[in-house]
Amino acid sequence: MKFRGRVFKYGDNVDTDVIIPARYLNNPEPEILAQHCMEDIDKDFVKKVQKGDIIVAGRNFGSGSSREHAPLSIKAAGVSCVIAESFARIFYRNAINIGLPILISKEASHNIQDGSEIEVDLDNGIIKDLKNKKEYYSEKYPKFLQEIISSGGLIEKIKKEVAQ
Repeated sequence: MKFRGRVFKYGDNVDTDVIIPARYLNNPEPEILAQHCMEDIDKDFVKKVQKGDIIVAGRNFGSGSSREHAPLSIKAAGVSCVIAESFARIFYRNAINIGLPILISKEASHNIQDGSEIEVDLDNGIIKDLKNKKEYYSEKYPKFLQEIISSGGLIEKIKKEVAQ
């Protein structure tokens, strides 16, 4: 899988309450959540984000509550993947479960700038900064996680397996 998009850059400790504020959790519909994604840290995010864009952040992205609403709102807003120096463990698992690719890369996190255009080769763990012509690397997913992501999430993967 390959993604190409513009970068929205954030710092360390972006928690789930900032990704999708609790006041919007009464409606779990992805389209509604997407309308409020990142608004407490970047009020214009939903006006600027386009399908395929990419979030790059620092350490501990997705810390806080265990709600699946956070990665779901990011995916529903059109973000193709998230790259960070590190992720909160529950956010990492929730993202995989809903089919949102996330990559750990300290170098990419530190060096890619807001507004840059990047290309991500998920299968090989390669992140290319097209503006600076630099490459960064992340750990490749094991095959079973790649299958979950390419299926659109764990539930979709299981549905496909049951249907066979």
